[in-house]
This record gives sequence, structure tokens and C-alpha cells, in this order.
Amino acid sequence: MELFQRAKAVRLRSHHDKYLHAEEDEESINQDRNGSSKNAKWTVEHIPEYDNIIRLKSCYGKYLTASNQPLLLGVTGRKVVQTLPRRLDSSVEWEPVRDGAQVKLKTRYGNFLRANGGLPPWRNSVTHDIPHRSSTQDWILWDVDVLEIHVGNPPPPPIPHSDSLDFGSSTSFKSDRFARQEGIAYKLAD
Repeated sequence: MELFQRAKAVRLRSHHDKYLHAEEDEESINQDRNGSSKNAKWTVEHIPEYDNIIRLKSCYGKYLTASNQPLLLGVTGRKVVQTLPRRLDSSVEWEPVRDGAQVKLKTRYGNFLRANGGLPPWRNSVTHDIPHRSSTQDWILWDVDVLEIHVGNPPPPPIPHSDSLDFGSSTSFKSDRFARQEGIAYKLAD
């Protein structure tokens, strides 16, 4: 997804106006109103084999992981935790799905990252699930604030090749003032 394409670090804000937060126990995930906390910053890792799959790493160097552990016995939502698996697998992979100006983060098994609301123990918890009630459909929507971007230039498009024209020399000019660092090439002919 283009929203995460150049993102190096992001912050995710839930429908409840709270941020996805990595707890200091280096395992738990919850929601917190303090978006300026280091715990609300997630590093984005792109997976080279897939165009639209990412991993999110907490400030503790652990991955946002869709576990198989139930949040509460008898309830469908599964815990989302921070882990550092020996082998990176699909439990740490998320597919961003755009929904208007917001994003849903989908596991490889079709569940969505969900910011729960309500009374404790639900309040501020984060699970992965498929929402079945219309009242909780918004709970899987996240606003993405890009905090850092990758600064490297994307590779330039290939220049059309023409064997019929022969240009003796060429000069190029680049300005650091342009944000995208575009260049202008001048070709001189004798």
C-alpha cells in the first residue's frame, strides 16, 4: 500500500482516539492516549517478496504479533502481543487495506487488528478478529501518522534508447532544493 511504501516509522491511532502502544513489559499491547510516547512508535519493515505485506516493530525491537491466545475465555478475539520469534513467520505479517482515509491491518489468516472499547477488561485492549456486529466495524480502522520516511531516491525510470541519434556529450544539473531531488538533463549536439 502506498501509505506504507516510504514509511520508516508510523503511529497508529484507533477509532477511540488512542494509539497502538507497546507496553513496557515488552510483551503486552494496548491503546494509550499518549501518542508522543516512544511506545506509540512502530518501525515499518517491508518484506521484499511481497508488495503489500509489512511487519511492525516496537520500540523494544519486538514484532506486533497475532497470537492464538484468547483474550478472554469463550470470546472470539485473540491477543496481539510483542514477540521476537526465532523465525519470522506469518504471525508477524500484516496486510494494510485502505478504507477511505484509514487503514485496516489484516493478518495472513483474514483477521483484522482491532482496538477494543467498553468496560474492563476490554477497555484499551487490542486483539485480532473479524468484527461481526455493525457497532464494532469501526474498531478495525486505524489512522496512520507517518513519523519517518526512507530518504533514498527510488530508481530513475529507464531512459528511452534510440540508436538513430548520436549525442556527443551531456550535462546534468541537480538542485538540493527540490524535495524529490529531481534532475534536469541537457544534451548537447555538435
